[in-house]
Amino acid sequence: MKDGKGEIDMEIDQIKQIAVIGSGAMGSQIAMLCALAGYHVTLQDINEESLVKAKQSLEGNMKRRVEKGRLSQDQVESAFDRILFESLLEEAVKNADFVIEAIVEKLEAKRALYAEVDRLAPAHTIIASNSSTIVSSKIADATSRPDKICNMHFFNPALVMELVEVVQGPHTSEETAQITFELAKRINKVPILLKKEISGFVANRILGKLMDEAIYLLENGIATVEEIDLACTKALNHPIGPFALIDLTGIDVNYHVRMQRYLESGDEKMKPSKIVTELFEKGDLGRKTGKGFYTYS
Repeated sequence: MKDGKGEIDMEIDQIKQIAVIGSGAMGSQIAMLCALAGYHVTLQDINEESLVKAKQSLEGNMKRRVEKGRLSQDQVESAFDRILFESLLEEAVKNADFVIEAIVEKLEAKRALYAEVDRLAPAHTIIASNSSTIVSSKIADATSRPDKICNMHFFNPALVMELVEVVQGPHTSEETAQITFELAKRINKVPILLKKEISGFVANRILGKLMDEAIYLLENGIATVEEIDLACTKALNHPIGPFALIDLTGIDVNYHVRMQRYLESGDEKMKPSKIVTELFEKGDLGRKTGKGFYTYS
């Protein structure tokens, strides 16, 4: 359907096929969310081994949900029937109505990917970034469709956390923002719509201040990792402490996010903390490697 300017109009009911690019913890769970909601999904990653791990992880996750009575076996089997695991980008996006990018938090990697998706995907396709650090105005001009580029930020673990932040950049059309907002609702999430871009959006900007203070308290010998996490869980009623959360999301993610903010601002205070940098350089990245602020069996 075209509007008076000859531009392609999209409606939420036209979205049938979704492609998720990047099969890490976030991408794989976002793909499953969409499949559980009835969408046909292609989960794409250039690394075949990552796709195998993603499928195994999802199978384990869904099995636990069936055992706990949260989902039926039929629901899970139907969802898996709607997911394709694909290594070729062209195959993943050629029929996609909506693309969700969930690759590494590096600007040049995202810009290169968006240029490729723009070339390969249909003209009507919306491309949304799961990034909470790199705002979409830094990526949109790598495509010929800046009006169809936005941020759609899920929280980790995406299958559990309810909130999705939809961010409308200065280039993003009202239509794109509204369709993305409605899609979040249709995959059973609670969206908020930010009408202005700001790095970190809402939740992570607030969380970032908490994490900065937690690291300050640790590095100045005021309290231990365990004590600071206990203060947050037992006094502030947070479900998880800041250090356990950094381990869960990945110390590498925290490191890259802070480096990106430093590069954007030139502000030395934005750099990753000394302790995060040391853990990152040692390869102690949290739960994924078995060691971070805590040690995991």
